[in-house]
Amino acid sequence: MSGHYRSFKTVVYIPAAIADRMTPEKLEYDYDFIEKYIGLDKVYLETHRDRLDVNSEKILAIKSFLEGKGVEVSGGITTTIDDFEGAEAGKRRLFNTFCYTDPAMRTRLKEISENVAKLFDEFILDDFYFTNCTCERCIKEKGDRDWVTFRRELMKDVSQNLIVGPSKAVNPKVKVVIKYPNWRESYHFTGYVPEVQKDIFDATYTGTETRNPMYTDQHLPEYLSYSLMRYMDNAWPGGNGGGWFDTYQCWSVDRYLEQAYLTGFAKAKELMHFMWNDLIDNPLVGSMGIQLRKIDKMMDGIGKPVGIPTYIPLASSGENHFEMRLGMVGLPIEATPVFPGTGKKVLLTESALADDSIIDKLVSFVKNGGDAVITTGFFEKTGDRLREVGLTEARLTGRKLGVNRYQVTGDWAGYIDDKEEILFPEIVHGNNASWSLLNGGNGDYHFSLFLRSAYGKGRLYIMSVPENDADIYRLPGEVIEVYGRALCENVYGTGHNFSVFAYDDKSVIVYKYVKENNHPEKVTLHLKTEAKEIVNESNGMKYEVRKTVGFEDFEKDEECVADVYIEPGRFEKLRIV
Repeated sequence: MSGHYRSFKTVVYIPAAIADRMTPEKLEYDYDFIEKYIGLDKVYLETHRDRLDVNSEKILAIKSFLEGKGVEVSGGITTTIDDFEGAEAGKRRLFNTFCYTDPAMRTRLKEISENVAKLFDEFILDDFYFTNCTCERCIKEKGDRDWVTFRRELMKDVSQNLIVGPSKAVNPKVKVVIKYPNWRESYHFTGYVPEVQKDIFDATYTGTETRNPMYTDQHLPEYLSYSLMRYMDNAWPGGNGGGWFDTYQCWSVDRYLEQAYLTGFAKAKELMHFMWNDLIDNPLVGSMGIQLRKIDKMMDGIGKPVGIPTYIPLASSGENHFEMRLGMVGLPIEATPVFPGTGKKVLLTESALADDSIIDKLVSFVKNGGDAVITTGFFEKTGDRLREVGLTEARLTGRKLGVNRYQVTGDWAGYIDDKEEILFPEIVHGNNASWSLLNGGNGDYHFSLFLRSAYGKGRLYIMSVPENDADIYRLPGEVIEVYGRALCENVYGTGHNFSVFAYDDKSVIVYKYVKENNHPEKVTLHLKTEAKEIVNESNGMKYEVRKTVGFEDFEKDEECVADVYIEPGRFEKLRIV
């Protein structure tokens, strides 16, 4: 790549209101600040948002200044609009998104698309390109269809006939990019349909804003900044342009920077910093350039990301973000909307049930030698069918029991007592028809938290998910090791509040999140391949590798393990030798 970095471009978005108020003096000052602290490769310059359409002369003046500095400039629009003369009044539109059945609004959107295409050879749609309108006209046009089906068909029409078609008619060279927001589990409810839109738009962009998970409405795990990028890469191979994050509700510099780290670790082509004015004189930005240079060096020439294949069909929801929480306890996740039919491992959460043929796929996968892990959310709705086909005899009782003791059953000393109580769904099973690899107990009673059954050449595992899935962070490392031995093919880690990012060239990046009660930690990396040592590429430190024999219930599978020292807020690139 050309620009300040080898592995990605640094990009900033300028909203319409900022562009409209921009003076030559402010533009010069702002550019110098961003160039100094981040390095500016590209700008998306917005022409429309809400009631504002920026004067073309103003847009071209900003564009000319930036291009004179060697900055690539593309356009942008946000599909929100205030009430205007000619449009139907009285619509209750969340965020003032367009009503795409209103004739006047449809005409207005077509004009906005044509105008931006006249000025730029590429433009992006900010992530308000959805519909929540339930006005009388929308209700009438929906007819007997459900809202998901209606909006799916409506937004396909809008994409083709009001945005992409008209844009390319006035500028055949124009590239139109759709940005998808960070709320993947709700795309289909609001008309986002990547499986349809990938054949209409030229490329996509991914929202990787996670902000502060504890106090924000979306409560998104930090790992989303990596996992959603990987998911959209798999949904739209070669078409995912970059990741987009912001400064909002990031009440520490580490929380802000972590968004950029994980977006970069996912091999984003562009790192979008939203937005122009929020960056200027913002102390959060001061460290960004230093860290981007480190990430750029680490990612230069690195292999393809690999992890536990986690099947999440498009237009699905259920046990949302659970796989991301596993990613934050050392298990590398590779989320994908494509079922890995020929793979060795797969993780299925409740979201997989959006695939009507999932049971047939699961049976075939396990029968032919694959290992599948299903969550209790998946099992709750498929138990009868799985028992019919003979995959398991187990069932859920419907009870939620408090667990304060754990037992790794294949490790005869594997008892972990006196832990803070966590609620789990109770799984019961036929003794010796299937086998519990991990038990949870309280008092003199315990039950399975991780159950294994054999079928054909493969195995089915049932994982009991905590009632509050954030409690996954409180589980002992010995419990995470059980999950890792069953799920991982390459490498995983055991420790607290950290992630392992694995690549197919035997590179590994480890990062410990900045949380309350932070302190350095010695975490353990578990390797499923032979290794002599692990080398820290930044400082040359070498970590001794030792072999361990697996638990009896894992057929004594060997692992190579190494203890690695990590500090909160710091990332390290390791090489397996």
